[in-house]
Amino acid sequence: MANKKPTNAQVAEFEMLWPMLKTLLDETKELSKKKADNLLNKLKVGMINKVLERLKKLLAADPTIKFLELLDDETLPSNSDAVFILAQYDAAMEQYRDKHYSYDDEENEYRWFTSN
Repeated sequence: MANKKPTNAQVAEFEMLWPMLKTLLDETKELSKKKADNLLNKLKVGMINKVLERLKKLLAADPTIKFLELLDDETLPSNSDAVFILAQYDAAMEQYRDKHYSYDDEENEYRWFTSN
């Protein structure tokens, strides 16, 4: 199941969500540099989790899913904890892309290898 090719819709979802994830990671890193132990507020956790929930759905058949958690909106994570979790998602997305996006010798271009 892990080697199953993504659909075109999954690729579109990936291409929409990965830049959003990268922005969230960058912004959270900046917060963490200033005050690593400060807690995120519920609004930030909710906004981040909206993206993470969609990523979890996208990566559901990928082995990395076992390592991906949402931010806890009850105990509220620290900035540094959020960076750690977002970095795991970023690494999972990079691995996903590496599995399904590569050079096509026949077409002489890089492309997604999809099931449709």
